[in-house]
Amino acid sequence: MKTVRMADIAQKLGISVVSVSKGLSGKDGVSEEMRARIQATAREMGYKAPGTPTETTGGKTIGVLVQERFFAESTFYSNLYRELVKQCSAGKDFAMMEIVTHQAEAEVQTPVFISQRKVDGLILMGQLTSAYVSMVAQCGLPYLLLDCYRDGFEESCVVSDNVTGGCLLTRHLLEQGYLDIAFVGSIWATTSIMDRYLGYVKALRQLGLIPREDWRLEDRNPRGDFLPVQLPEQIPRAFVCSCDEVAYRLVRQLNVAGYRVPEDVAVTGYDDYGFSTISTPPLTSYRVDTGTMARLAVVRIRNLMAGRSEGSPIITVPGRLVPRASTGIVE
Repeated sequence: MKTVRMADIAQKLGISVVSVSKGLSGKDGVSEEMRARIQATAREMGYKAPGTPTETTGGKTIGVLVQERFFAESTFYSNLYRELVKQCSAGKDFAMMEIVTHQAEAEVQTPVFISQRKVDGLILMGQLTSAYVSMVAQCGLPYLLLDCYRDGFEESCVVSDNVTGGCLLTRHLLEQGYLDIAFVGSIWATTSIMDRYLGYVKALRQLGLIPREDWRLEDRNPRGDFLPVQLPEQIPRAFVCSCDEVAYRLVRQLNVAGYRVPEDVAVTGYDDYGFSTISTPPLTSYRVDTGTMARLAVVRIRNLMAGRSEGSPIITVPGRLVPRASTGIVE
């Protein structure tokens, strides 16, 4: 059987070998759409990277599943996947991504790389429905959840410390003198958003402040697509947002409505990736340590594939507050 080369993939897609190399290694220089096409074509053609997942090297193929809405809209998840690729490659393993479409998730379809027995273990990145996760669990492969978890299930997870992050952002606003604070985020959309909201509630209650229900604002529809925020009749003095992109969109929306940030209202994001620094003004955010999350996820899935004891099922990775001009902090 002929060995598939990067040049073969490049020829099929009509791109350069350099672009193929960047797409497979997780390096910058190609769009996320092209990266996904390169990786899908590599899987279809049976490409194996030199020195990775072969019987001689002992490497494994780790499948990464992500819902299409996250990978299409979120620079955070593309960065997290890039970190996973780096960690896998450093250990002579191979990361293979499959995007779960809305239809595949709704119909609970078995991922192609599982049905074709192409992977040795699985990382489910971002929120997927409980029914879909249960289907994956029943396939018999070692798996873990990355940046999400399921209440009531004892399964391996690596998550950011979202409760602390939401709490620190809210405390930061309180310390700046903002007492009327809203939360922007659809709390039932993901466990991350729910936990960030719980951190926001914790910080308010610690000062004897009661969160207002009309200041809990939705930021996405049931499919997970972003929505314009329906601003309340009484505008709060500050907003804690579920992520940087939502905060970036909110700042622009407030500007159109005649409000200045931070002179009239303060806004915080979350993740500290991409949108936090292109926003005007730059966003105060909570930096998620994607490098550590990816490293620990790869270590854990390797242990699971090797049948080694995993210890505590949930690994929580701390981040850090990054104050910027959107809350009145001059950098």
